[in-house]
Amino acid sequence: MCRSIKTLREPYTSAVTDAEIEAAALQYVRKISGFRAPAAHNAAAFDAAVAAVADATRTLLAQLVVRGGQSAASSAAARTE
Repeated sequence: MCRSIKTLREPYTSAVTDAEIEAAALQYVRKISGFRAPAAHNAAAFDAAVAAVADATRTLLAQLVVRGGQSAASSAAARTE
């Protein structure tokens, strides 16, 4: 796949930012579409795909269970308390 997409779950990353999720989504869509930047007539589809992949990534990270039976989101919340 794309070497510039980094792993966003624990224990590889302790806090994931929206910018990191968006960057990974953008790289994924670029890779599968074959476009670094789409033509104007494909821009809406490209942007919608990036948003959908970013949303799916947020959902996945929130639902993953990591060591000890906690979801990634709940373990992140526990660290900030």
